[in-house]
Amino acid sequence: MPQKLVLDACILMSGVLRPLFLHLGQLGWFDPIWSDQIGREWRRNAARLWSVDVALLEQAWEDMQLTFPQANVDRWHTEHVLPTLQYSDAKDWHVILTGIQAKLTFPDDDVLILTWNIKDFRRSELRQHGLGLSDPDRWLSRALDEQPQALVAVIEQTLTDLVSEGRRKPEPTAELLKRERLFRLAKLYPQKCHA
Repeated sequence: MPQKLVLDACILMSGVLRPLFLHLGQLGWFDPIWSDQIGREWRRNAARLWSVDVALLEQAWEDMQLTFPQANVDRWHTEHVLPTLQYSDAKDWHVILTGIQAKLTFPDDDVLILTWNIKDFRRSELRQHGLGLSDPDRWLSRALDEQPQALVAVIEQTLTDLVSEGRRKPEPTAELLKRERLFRLAKLYPQKCHA
């Protein structure tokens, strides 16, 4: 598993993926990484698309900083000369630069960008800077293959928490995973649950 995982704003947007990946991060599956700009993009889009109260989003963001005090590259107080990018989509350069900052600070660690917007990132440009790239479906499916019982337990606990908090209605896990576009994971999930 990558040791450092840059969570793009599109991952934080999901009311299922955000708590799931934060839960996995708390359990030490990886070290989450983000930046103030990723946080602003998530909060702005969530407020606009989901009509979420801005104050709630601000509180959730601050809670994330408290839970993961080493996650935000803008709070590291390190000075690196960051490269000029040119091949990936310009609107995602800040995500790549977040990953590069993490790689420069932790050169021996694997750093991977987790995003749904794979097509916006040029893999060759990422490789030049020692970064990997994955979508959440591939990452979780690989994790399920490597640690099936542990991941099933985390997924089920995360969903149970969401239901008990009134943020989700009870439903079959596989159906919820499909709605989250985790199609590969949804297909593997029943096999691993009963393995």
